Amino acid sequence: MRLLEVAGIDGFHGAIQILRDVSLHVDEGEIVSVVGSNGAGKTTLIDTISGLTTRRAGTITFAGTAVHDVPAHARVELGLVQIPEGRRLFPFMSVLANLRLGAYNARARGREAENLERVFALFPLLRSRLGQHAGTLSGGEQQMLTVARALMAEPKMLMIDEPSLGLAPKFVKAIFDVVESIKEQGVTVLLVEQNVTKCLQIADRAYVLENGRVVLEGRGADLLGHAHLRQAYLGL
Repeated sequence: MRLLEVAGIDGFHGAIQILRDVSLHVDEGEIVSVVGSNGAGKTTLIDTISGLTTRRAGTITFAGTAVHDVPAHARVELGLVQIPEGRRLFPFMSVLANLRLGAYNARARGREAENLERVFALFPLLRSRLGQHAGTLSGGEQQMLTVARALMAEPKMLMIDEPSLGLAPKFVKAIFDVVESIKEQGVTVLLVEQNVTKCLQIADRAYVLENGRVVLEGRGADLLGHAHLRQAYLGL
């Protein structure tokens, strides 16, 4: 079943056009990756899907509902949840308070205790840090908390922006393992990432974005062997 369909969108930051006629789709139960260099438009793409930046053309359909004119908070209520680049936790609030904020929407609020147990199964460390200020966690621990907070919202689809950015290698592996675990729990994932190899290794399908346009698409494993991608992004 097709969960997300983006058709011909033009995305802008103010008067500056970033995305040009971008189309993609995500089927239920997939991990779909969007890869590309800095400035390619990856973050603008998921911000546009979330309703955080301006769309001046094209359509966005989620779970059968046209959402391109729906406010960002209403998209969250439908199950479309974004994890932004840079974590954006509330550093002087406790780990538990940050998690509870993830369950703010009406759909998830009544199952807070159940969802806490769900995220503790993925991130056992967080259970022992509930009273600790989020800002005192390590970078990798903060990224785990960011993912856990998003899962508290009961997403149908989770859009994750640069989850490995600035992390130590052991946490990079852990984060990609978690993305696969999220899929196994039935959550669809749209993953934006500069770590092209890791991203394509776990992706069912992927899109390559260059200068605001989709220039390649296909199975993740197939794109790993594509000559242009290997030369442009892997230095091979």
